[in-house]
Order: sequence, then structure tokens, then C-alpha cells
Amino acid sequence: MSPASSGEVRNGRFLYLPVVPGRLEFARYVRDQILSAKPQAVAVDLPVTLEAVYERAVERLPELSVIIYDDQDTDRAVYETVEPADPFVEALRTAREIGAKTIFLDPDVAERSATPDSYPDTYATERIGIAKYIECHRETIRGNKSDLSVQAEGLAYRLQSIDEEAEVVVVVSLKVLDPLLKAMKQPRVQPLRKVQRKGVRLLNLHPDCLAEVLTEIPFLQSIYEARRNGTPPPLPAPPIETKEVQGFSLIGAPREDPKESAIDRAAQKPLDRQRLHLDLFRATERVYEKNTGEAVTLWQRRLWSRYCRNLAATQRQLLSSLFDLTVAARSVIDDNMAWEMWEMAGAYPAQKIATDLATVKLSGEHMWLDTRRILLRRRLPRKKGSMRPTGLKGRKREKVPGEWRKEWTGFSICSYPPEDLVIENYGLFLKKKGKSILSEERTHTEPFTTSLLDGIDLRETLRNWHEKRIYVRSQQRVTGEVGAIVMIFDEDPDDRYSYCLSWLGEHQNESDMAFYATDPFENIVGPGIGRSEYGGLLLTLPSGRMIDVWNDPDYMFAESKPERLLLAGLDYSLEKFVVYVAAKPPRSIYRSIAAHMGVKIIYIPIGQLSPVALKKVRVMHVLDGHDKREIAKDYVW
Repeated sequence: MSPASSGEVRNGRFLYLPVVPGRLEFARYVRDQILSAKPQAVAVDLPVTLEAVYERAVERLPELSVIIYDDQDTDRAVYETVEPADPFVEALRTAREIGAKTIFLDPDVAERSATPDSYPDTYATERIGIAKYIECHRETIRGNKSDLSVQAEGLAYRLQSIDEEAEVVVVVSLKVLDPLLKAMKQPRVQPLRKVQRKGVRLLNLHPDCLAEVLTEIPFLQSIYEARRNGTPPPLPAPPIETKEVQGFSLIGAPREDPKESAIDRAAQKPLDRQRLHLDLFRATERVYEKNTGEAVTLWQRRLWSRYCRNLAATQRQLLSSLFDLTVAARSVIDDNMAWEMWEMAGAYPAQKIATDLATVKLSGEHMWLDTRRILLRRRLPRKKGSMRPTGLKGRKREKVPGEWRKEWTGFSICSYPPEDLVIENYGLFLKKKGKSILSEERTHTEPFTTSLLDGIDLRETLRNWHEKRIYVRSQQRVTGEVGAIVMIFDEDPDDRYSYCLSWLGEHQNESDMAFYATDPFENIVGPGIGRSEYGGLLLTLPSGRMIDVWNDPDYMFAESKPERLLLAGLDYSLEKFVVYVAAKPPRSIYRSIAAHMGVKIIYIPIGQLSPVALKKVRVMHVLDGHDKREIAKDYVW
């Protein structure tokens, strides 16, 4: 790698490597440059008063440590974590490997700022390169008024004191590079500095607090550590777990730690932060599905990615922080998913509780200013809630395997009325939401002239208060109602939902329905009772009109199950509007078909709806005859 492409600055025997502290991309950059240059000495921008304790912490790696010392101006302690993905720590580790001398440059003449330095997102280096990143940032801060001359002069004195024959790699913060280069142009005298720091201690970090206190996500640092010496070896076959049960040896599934296996899989790929975030989500998804039994759908993955992108944009970053990744998981899926993501992100298998140092559990408030909080209400089975009084029987079970399946004939099936009420009420909610969307589309705001129209728009008036004008709202009434609702939970590209059916409402307030779902016969939960999950459904009123949608030749040109349901919804709707809920809007041809039929499609992204409500709506039980409705409450959950 040439100097022009690597971002290094050469000045005589000094090779300067400007870095952003605590960032994985620059840790990898520092290691590559030191291994390539093979210098006699490596100088780092770290306090000389902490040299001994830093050296001890580097010896412990990959186990993580925290350095604690007393702040002279306040009664509080100062904490500095020693992480493998920090470029200064990586410089010390790599120097040890090549036998280079390590030199701590900072004479500790000034107090360090408690607020973190502001840098552009370092993920930009993956797209524009290290050199361009450094060049752009130096141009940006060139007119900065912050005075770093005292710190730069202290660093310059230490550099000028190094053996004149030695080739030196200098790892320094990017913000200090230009002041340091300026200070190196003149000889410097030894500054007055602290002889030592008071109360300096080195402690071991508790594994449970890593996600809160580390600069980089522990999951990413684990992968960086695994790939530090090159591509790790292929994944070994996991050991087989055996168990003795009543004299029999049961051979179970492969025993593996989901966190360690996720790190091993991700370590086989290149170190790209964006892809590592996706690996983190996929690993979390596997644990979430195992613990809750609920699958994460494609539209939720897509919406999570978009949500993370928008949260990053609000922070003027390219990629989201761990906090924002967790917020997005909670908002798009639920609290359980957010909890699992936080736990997975905190995975760092090398960290232990019992070590040669005292172990401390810190919180974010100890380490950072202006911390943000997130409240996660994890929903787990309650032990006391599952306890039953003596004599109260639990859910009924089969006496003999296959007993309930024998009672399934399929000649006269019906739905479970409480579930019908849930889905009909949700259909009414979607109708109101669809009309409200149309109302918002036909609403406009204008300055007040002669009429208040439909009232004063306070939001727009306050937004343009500097104009000293009042804005009023004009709302055009939406005529017509919603005649059909199409909900697509899963487009079913893999043909997982093989149970396709059309059935009629039993009374005037119950809709006709066409749906595709999982086969209830494969999940028998009671005598003649099967549990299923919708992939998509169509609701339309009035009832008693629908014929078999799935065999209707009028819809044969539909390319998928969702399109067939949408065509049927347009065909059976007696009103002007059809609500279409899905992860992505229908193809433009269907809007043309709807226009020819005098119908308008109202598209609602499924990500705008409550995930909790969707889970309730999506479950369906099919009963083998009306007589099963009396006993269904004992088997349906």
C-alpha cells in the first residue's frame, strides 16, 4: 500500500499514523501499517503516567480490562477501557509482536476532555479509503479554534527525545496531527507534568456490562479478535451431546453456544461493519425464533434496515450505534427481539468473571456523559403464573399419539368464533385507517385570506411564525367506503403456505374470506382442531357471495397468491376502495386494473401496524365441524 493510498504522513524518520480512537477500521489500519513498516519503535498518544498499567492490560488481551484513577478536580473516578479494536491498544500489541520498543508520548500536562471527540463515521473508509477520509477531515478542522498546542508541544518533546537512529511509527489522534506537525518544526523543552496519577487501578470487566461500557460493540470486537491474524480456520463440527434418561442414552442435537457459533460464522467473512450488523441481526433472529417460536419475516428485516438507516441519519452517521440497532429491533418486532439483540451484541467469549484481577460491573453512566436509556419489557413464561391449584387440570393431552388426528375428517370445517371477532374488528380498524390516509392526501394548508376553511392549522402557523401569518386547513371529504381488505403477511416465495381456502360468512356481520395458510392438519392441537398461520387473506362484505377464489379462471393470470387475492378483492368489492396491506405495494398494472373497474387501491405498509396486533390476527384454528366449538376453548391458545 503506497503512502498516497494509506493516509500515512512521512516526516524524516517519523511515520505518522493519524487515527480515530476506539474505532475498528483504524485498529486494522494501524496493525497493517506497523507490520508493513517494521519500525524499531512505536510511539502512541497515551499518558506516560499510565504506561505501566496499560502494559499490564495489553498483556491480558484478549481479556478486557478497565483502568480507573482519581480525578484531581472532582471526587469522581475516571475510567478508560482497554479494547482490542482501539488503534492505540492495537499499536502496543503489534509492537510487542515484532519486538519494537513502545513509547508513551502524552506527558499528561492537560486534563483530557470528558466528552468524546466528534469524527465522521469511520465506515466511510470502506468506501472512500483511509487516505481520503484523513484528508477530508484535516481540511474540515483546519480552521478549528480549539487549542491543542500544549498537548502537541508535549508530544513533540517526547518524540524529539527518541534515539535519532531509530525508525519510529507515531500513532496519534487525527485531531492532534496538524498541531503536532507544527510543533515538531522547533525544538521543545520538557513540560511540567504530573509525576503520577493517584489511585490508579486495573480491574477486570464483568461480561454482563460490556455492551454498555465499550466503545465498539463487543460482538464486532470478538470478530475482529478472531480475524486479527488472518482468516480463521473453517468451522469445526460441533460436539454431540448425550444424555442418560432412565437407563437409555439419548443422542441429542449438536451442543453449541449460539453466541460463539454466531461469532465463528461471522469471522469467516470480511471485516465490513455494515455486513457485521446484518450478521448480528441474523444471529439474534435465530435465538429469538428458538426462544419465542415466532419467525422474523422478510418485510421485518427490510423495515429494520430502513429504520436503522434513518436513525443513523438523525445522528449524522452512516451506520447505527448499538443503541439505535436495539431501538429499531424493538420498534419493528418486539421487546424480546430487542433484548436478544442487546445480549447478542454483548457477546465476547474471551471475557471471564474469575481472573487474577478483581472484577467490576460498570454501567454506562460511569463511563459516558449524556447516556440514553431504553426500557425493555421482556415477556417470558412466569413460573408462578403457570402454577395451578390442586385438582385443576392443565391443557389436555393425547392419551395415545395420533388419537386426535383420527377424529379429523375434513368434511365440514368451520372457524373458531372468538378468532372471527378479532379479525373482523381488525378489519374495521384497517378500513378506518385506509380512509384516514385518503383524507390526509386530500388535505392541504394555505395562508389565511378570507375564510378559516376547516380551521386553523396550528402546526403550520407555528412553523412559519416568522412570516406573521396564520395558516388554515382545507379538508376535502372522502366519499365512499372500503369494500374489501387484503392482508399479506408473507408473499410465500417458497410455497410454505399450502392450505388455500375460500369460505363464506355465517351471518350478515361476518365477511367472506379467502386465504392461504399453513396446513392445520399438520399441527393438530385437539380432537378435530388444527392450528394454522395465515400467509395472506381477503375479507369482503356483504357475505354469501364468494366462490372458490383459488380455482376461479378469471384470476389465472395472477403470478402469485397475493396477486390472486388482490384481484379477487377488486372483483368482489361493492365499494370504491380496497385496502391492501403488505410489505411492498402492488405492481402498477393492478392499479390500472382497479381504475378500469372503478376501484382505488389504498396501500398500507405492514410495517406501520403494530407487530403485537398482527401476531394475534395471524393465528387461526380450523375446527372439524360445529360440534367442536363447544370444546375448542380447552385446546385453543
